[in-house]
Amino acid sequence: MSTAITQYDGRPYFASLSDDKIVELPELGGPVRAGWREGTLTRAAELEALCVWVEQRYPQEQGRVLSGAVRRHLEAARDAAGVGSSRSRRKRFILHGPSMERAMSNLDAVEAHLLNLEPAADVLGQMPCLLRHVQCHLRPNDSRRQEFERLARRLGIGDSDGSAVATVEPDRAAQEQLVDEERRRIVTIVRAASSAALREQVRLRSFRNIVVTTTVLMTLLAVGLAITGLVYPALVPMCFVPEESGTAVVVCPNGQSQPFVPLSGNQLTDGQEIDAIVAATVRPADLLVIELVGMTAAAIAAAAAIRGLKGSSERYGLPVALAALKLPMGAITAFLGLLLLRGQFVPGLGALDTPAQIVAWALVFGYGQQLFTRLVDQQGQVVLETVRGADKRETGTSSD
Repeated sequence: MSTAITQYDGRPYFASLSDDKIVELPELGGPVRAGWREGTLTRAAELEALCVWVEQRYPQEQGRVLSGAVRRHLEAARDAAGVGSSRSRRKRFILHGPSMERAMSNLDAVEAHLLNLEPAADVLGQMPCLLRHVQCHLRPNDSRRQEFERLARRLGIGDSDGSAVATVEPDRAAQEQLVDEERRRIVTIVRAASSAALREQVRLRSFRNIVVTTTVLMTLLAVGLAITGLVYPALVPMCFVPEESGTAVVVCPNGQSQPFVPLSGNQLTDGQEIDAIVAATVRPADLLVIELVGMTAAAIAAAAAIRGLKGSSERYGLPVALAALKLPMGAITAFLGLLLLRGQFVPGLGALDTPAQIVAWALVFGYGQQLFTRLVDQQGQVVLETVRGADKRETGTSSD
């Protein structure tokens, strides 16, 4: 056998020559920047080699249509992975999610076509894996899953716990005949499981996009508040006016005024107004300091939440998006919490005595964002658990 490099559709192919037959296989391609794209290219090359092997070993006139469809789907999968046209390469970072789903759906279609092309003996050998695939992505009460499990029992294949459920294992010829008879049903149910797996990924991406959008909006809000504080520091001052022994002082995050004697209303002994003292004491960086302290506390909360996270093989980075949401939330909750204290919303905590106390309460309120984001974390964990994979914890329950 010899190997040569030729050109096919403008791309280099490896051509293996044996017994006067030329088998054209595309080169793997890459490397590409994302892990899922590398996985797509590897799986596409594997499936194409399998298709060629089936064609050479079992030439069937009626299989040419499916073989052509396999190659079209493989080309679409490679294009989605960023190895196709220049247009797809330009959009691969913008349309990351749809590209991933395009690659997955086309590879699923290829696997379904190959199940139609492969001989019964090969399909029989894949039945344990196909059974596991169906059980991972179809609910136990789904009629399609139940039908597939009944078929597996007829073939003498063990249940999900590994125990054999058939009392008498049929002979090999009978198994292959049964696979031939039920091939369309096998392919249809496996394709339904693959579609369910793709819908799980779509739900995961949709939830991730919601989290990312919320994070961006909260970040813009926090930045807007900081800019407002820098331009108009007296508009929403984070200052308090504690009184003690007949004297008062204006306390802000970055400084405090000289003691003064307040009278009734907003007047002082020398005719000044308290608002004027507040305007003279407040600093442009007050709001920025409050938000930075709240964001720091939120970062600590996010780091502490890592202990409850499990590694995930999913490609959308949902745990990272959930952690990023905590940062702008910490800045906003620190601002809102001190605003409530300044408005004497909490009895007994209406007047903080020193700038250090203001900063300390900003730290507490920033960490307190965990009360809100914890609910989002829980929902994110529920969404992750619906995506069945090797890293999913077995709980004995099922979900869509």
